Amino acid sequence: MIKTVVFDLDDTLYDEIDYCRSGFASVAEFLANLLKLPAHKTFNTLWRQFQAGNRRKTFNAALDELSIRYDDNLIQELISVYCNHIPKINLPDDSRDVLVELSGKYTLALLTDGYLPAQQLKVQALGIEKYFKCIVYTEQLGRNCWKPSPVGFEKLLKTLNISAETAAYVADDEKKDFIGPNKLGIVTIQIIRPARLHTESAIKTDALARYKIYKISELSDLLINIKSA
Repeated sequence: MIKTVVFDLDDTLYDEIDYCRSGFASVAEFLANLLKLPAHKTFNTLWRQFQAGNRRKTFNAALDELSIRYDDNLIQELISVYCNHIPKINLPDDSRDVLVELSGKYTLALLTDGYLPAQQLKVQALGIEKYFKCIVYTEQLGRNCWKPSPVGFEKLLKTLNISAETAAYVADDEKKDFIGPNKLGIVTIQIIRPARLHTESAIKTDALARYKIYKISELSDLLINIKSA
């Protein structure tokens, strides 16, 4: 019987692309002040490069397109602005409804990878901390504990004093999110949001989630069905 529901954050409770948009807007404002550039032009260039697939070198590609000379120090500064900005993101109504409903029936927890200040600022901006009895930021355990490592899940189980088979993990990324919890015996549920950033399919079967949903509003009924199975 499922007693605890653990959520991933990005592209699970909200669309991560909204965070990216917010981050690039902050970087555009920073460059506008630093180099006297029109912020809207800089943002449009950043966004175009990001959407073109330059996910790891967005800043380099955008500065090249804008014919701006740069060095590694400037790139690192832009990364810092992006990761430490206060995000303008909102919790979707359907996610809020599910958190409110499930918090009355289950123990809720959050487990998320990523740069620690950025993940903490996302949680604050979304206003979701109040729903969770436990939040595990895997960065606090060491970058080697990011998913697919099971270490974050082991810490969560120990903190809540629960067994793996009574927990479900809801996340989006088939390549890394489910390997750890599958190994521990946690029930895994993949949510496939239309705007999700990570669409790659898993190669190994141990990376596949046990269940799939396409809207977070489907989660409550699925958990009931799992209970009665």
